[in-house]
Amino acid sequence: VDDVSSRDTRRWVLQNRAVAWTVLALVFLDELLAVAAAAVWGARSSGPALAVCAALAVLVVWFLFASPKARYGGPVVRPVLKVLVFTAASAGLWVSGLPWWGLALLVFSAVVNGLAQLPTVRTAAASAVAAPPARRS
Repeated sequence: VDDVSSRDTRRWVLQNRAVAWTVLALVFLDELLAVAAAAVWGARSSGPALAVCAALAVLVVWFLFASPKARYGGPVVRPVLKVLVFTAASAGLWVSGLPWWGLALLVFSAVVNGLAQLPTVRTAAASAVAAPPARRS
């Protein structure tokens, strides 16, 4: 009986890890989509120069305030900024004549970032941020 419960527990842990890492991959995809949405807005509004500037602005803001190791992030700043970035990215698609893509991005962002708040996902994310880089011998 102990072997069965031990095996079931191991399977459950592995499945939760897989789900957690899948959610984290989707969060990263969402972040890339926000950068792409900013570029689309810039390209449709004014051309390639604004597309590059808008995408770079999102990257810099994300790096400084919203990434896991953000220099100026915090328990209030990080989530507020994420909401602002994803809302702005979705609005940018909307005003660029792509309202359904904007709505899809907004819904996807809300769902994925909501799932990222689950304890198993937060634990996986914290372990990834805290882990020292692997050393090769």
